[in-house]
Amino acid sequence: MVYTSGTTGAPKAVMLSHANLLFIGNNNRRMRGLGPNDTVYGVLPLSHVYGLSALLVACLMSGAALLLVPRFSEAALAQALATRGITVMHGAPAMYAKLLAWSEATGTPLLAPHLRVAQSGGAPLTPPLKGAFEKTFRLPLHNGYGMTEAAPSICQTRMEAPRADCSVGSAIPGVEVRLHGAEQDPHGVGEIWVRGPNVMLGYYRAPELTAETVTPDGWLRTGDLARMDADGAYHVVGRSKELIIRSGFNVYPVEVEQVLNAHPDVVQSAVVGRTVEGNEEVVAFVETVPEAAVAVDALRAYLKERLSPYKVPTEIVIMEHLPAAATGKILKKELQRMAASGY
Repeated sequence: MVYTSGTTGAPKAVMLSHANLLFIGNNNRRMRGLGPNDTVYGVLPLSHVYGLSALLVACLMSGAALLLVPRFSEAALAQALATRGITVMHGAPAMYAKLLAWSEATGTPLLAPHLRVAQSGGAPLTPPLKGAFEKTFRLPLHNGYGMTEAAPSICQTRMEAPRADCSVGSAIPGVEVRLHGAEQDPHGVGEIWVRGPNVMLGYYRAPELTAETVTPDGWLRTGDLARMDADGAYHVVGRSKELIIRSGFNVYPVEVEQVLNAHPDVVQSAVVGRTVEGNEEVVAFVETVPEAAVAVDALRAYLKERLSPYKVPTEIVIMEHLPAAATGKILKKELQRMAASGY
């Protein structure tokens, strides 16, 4: 049993079979070409499904070494990349953003002579971060999408066809994906449904919740919204539960977050909705680069130049650190409570 991180609700106990974990471990072994000569940086906790299946199980199946570290540290990661023979690195976008910001702030060059695979997951990847990483390390920053209930991988970009955009790639081999309701949406946005050997057995002692989440014919309703390119690659636009309806217009938080995260003084951001009488407001929480002097008014002006008026946040809150799980995933439920209560 692996508990969800509870970023948008109470954590749930997900029942994953050995077959679920072996399928994803073997998928990661094949798609990233893992072998006995690889050393994988293991900062993702093994209590989380990403670390458990895509790192631990994949390494055990491939004979790769897994360098376990107790917690994320920019300096420790930089030293490991330079001196410990790291060939494969997994992490959330915030981890890469903080590593690059630390390098610039301290004047420490980032050297990774053996690195051949860098993978991002767990949160939306932005073009500026992807570009900055690839310029620094001179190799693609791959992207992916998954959830605990899918053990976790659903989509991944391909090693043989690196992408210039921030798509999460196409469905992994052996897994079916479809966008439920996309045919009725003018932009082709629908809920991601997935079916395959990665789908959970169900939620522990919660048959009603399981029945709501998994259809009788085996489709997992993810609650995530996406659109698909002509080449079969998916772009995740947000969660259906996070959709903000402001003055009758749909605001997907990820759209606003991507613009905010492109600002040079912003490390990461999170956008949530706040219910007011007869409407919803957009509230943005922003973590800035250490010692950055960016002001709220400057951020709002920056957003007004790049977003439609209804997408510009009513309120922008600058924080030293955004609340996050051990994996680096931002805890939006906590931010929603803060927004509703006025912090």
